Amino acid sequence: MFAECRDGARHGASIAGHRALDAGGVPERVDGGLEAIVVGLAEIDRQLVVATCPVLLVVEHGGGFGHGVGHGADYGALSSVPVHARRTQAAQTADGPVRNGIPEHGRMPRYYAVKVALLDVIAELGDDAALPAERELCERFDVSRATLRQAVGELVLDGRLRRRQGSGTFVAGPKLVQPLALVSYTEGLRRQGIEPGRSLITLERIAANAGLASELQITTGDEVVHLERVLLADAERVGLESTYLVAARFPTLLDVFDPEESLYACLRDQLGVVFAGADERVETVLASPREALLIGTNPALPMLLMHRVSWDAGGRPFERVRSLFRGDRLSFSARLTPEH
Repeated sequence: MFAECRDGARHGASIAGHRALDAGGVPERVDGGLEAIVVGLAEIDRQLVVATCPVLLVVEHGGGFGHGVGHGADYGALSSVPVHARRTQAAQTADGPVRNGIPEHGRMPRYYAVKVALLDVIAELGDDAALPAERELCERFDVSRATLRQAVGELVLDGRLRRRQGSGTFVAGPKLVQPLALVSYTEGLRRQGIEPGRSLITLERIAANAGLASELQITTGDEVVHLERVLLADAERVGLESTYLVAARFPTLLDVFDPEESLYACLRDQLGVVFAGADERVETVLASPREALLIGTNPALPMLLMHRVSWDAGGRPFERVRSLFRGDRLSFSARLTPEH
């Protein structure tokens, strides 16, 4: 479906730095050793309009996205999609991927067009279905494996696809939603009909360093209870949580607490703690090699890191929590109201 430059570049001659004309006739520099220039796409759903190109362009109206010329062409080729021509199903919604993906000048990387097309494939397959084989998809969209892999890789990062080692790539289900509120992990998942679970990694007493002591308003060296657990959702590993509690406040905690159950329920129901409020901060990070191994994820996958310090009715902090969640499997929600 993409235009193809068929000149000496087919035999490996690079046209890096060559001057091309875009659909509006504006000279544009092409960098990165591109061996194909794709211009003048009027629509991305099989309708093409060819603009001026300094080399011969052959328009292919096949059922796919066209061939690149030479190694790496699938990454460099650009398609031009005028703003008025965004008529794919995904673009009909305000937050559709095509609307978000195409800049106002109308040029879009080829892999992104494949990514958008894959969203339709995903919708047809349904949750947990296996994605068709790589060769089949390359033939269907008429693109190289490098282009397809880039599109699939982004959909994995977006949480739309999931890779299973030795099995293939599968359609991911909806992301879990954890409310940013004084609600435990257990309560948040059960509201969604999902069974929470935990796997104990560490349960120990340690001395607080200066930073932790400052957050909990205790003295450096004071004892805290450190609880580290892998968080599960329907038996799938989705996060890693480390909790630090002031040991002097909870001398019987280790006697009454079951590490596989809700800590908040134990503090509230058995130890009489009233959760009056918390300060919470969320950021994106990459997992350390140890964290990635415990969670069972790729170290390159973006993670959501949540920091929380909770206090009781008297305003005294009693816990500090560091929760690391898989960005492809979990999202946060919050209800905002005007300040008074």
